[in-house]
Amino acid sequence: MIALLIFDDFQILDAAGPIAAFEIAARIAPGAYAVRTIAAAPGLVRSSSGVAIAAAGFASARRCDTLLVAGGLGARAAATDAATLAFVKRKSVRARRMASVCSGAYVLAAAGLLDGRRATTHWSRSRDFQRRFPKVLLEPDLIFVRDGAVWSSAGITAGIDLALAMIYDDLGEEIARAVARQLVVYHRRPGGQSQFSALLELESRQDKFVTLLRWAGERLQDRLAVEDLAVEAGMSPRNFARAFSRATGVTPAKAIERLRLDKAKSALESGDGSIETIARASGFCDPDRMRRAFLRIYGQPPQAFRRLARRGYDSARPAS
Repeated sequence: MIALLIFDDFQILDAAGPIAAFEIAARIAPGAYAVRTIAAAPGLVRSSSGVAIAAAGFASARRCDTLLVAGGLGARAAATDAATLAFVKRKSVRARRMASVCSGAYVLAAAGLLDGRRATTHWSRSRDFQRRFPKVLLEPDLIFVRDGAVWSSAGITAGIDLALAMIYDDLGEEIARAVARQLVVYHRRPGGQSQFSALLELESRQDKFVTLLRWAGERLQDRLAVEDLAVEAGMSPRNFARAFSRATGVTPAKAIERLRLDKAKSALESGDGSIETIARASGFCDPDRMRRAFLRIYGQPPQAFRRLARRGYDSARPAS
């Protein structure tokens, strides 16, 4: 049984996305999953949109296999609720796995489940989350993270990615692919994929840096150190690095690496040139450096993306 924990002002899609994925999987593989929404106070639980979902009490999830905590505006309040935290701690001993969507990570962290573990949450909550929970090894730019029996995902639709990865883990490639087709979503985006496209996400937040990254994207074979970017932005290196990180949630170096990874991954999947040629064209200089970046971010070497593209797969298997 999948128990999905909700609370007042939860985000409706944080709950509905995974529920739909597990529901479809259970239709394809009868008996695979039963999904139950639970809350500290059973009854109708109001989401931040005003739409309410009926929830059972914690006692009904005594035998759940997986506990999944939704996120939303009410997550911080839920993370201070004694009954909720006590329940989550108990389930961490008995359940096969624990998971969170978006800011549901606050609840897992407050219960002590993420101390010393890798985890992620919505990019907009990363700075606050790190301040509140310094013992967590936060990966602020990843779609989802699995650290042993504890899973966490970024915001909103990333909960579907997490659910698909769990379905893959439980039932295999064929059923996970069928569920993704039914949902009409991208099939199992790698957990290491960035939460946001550097250019598209920045567009709505900081025009100066959108222009800068477009400029950098046309010059990925160049050095593109912080000093080079600062000159182009018309700022001192120190002020530039601070302003860029504050606006985007990542360092300039990570942003450039993301652009290089995006370019290299696209070229690999389209079969555009040899791995050596792609490494040079995307600014990694040599295949070994590119391979290390791919392993760190995607959990797979560049060759895996080329093989999977040739076989018609949509993406590489998520790193665990």
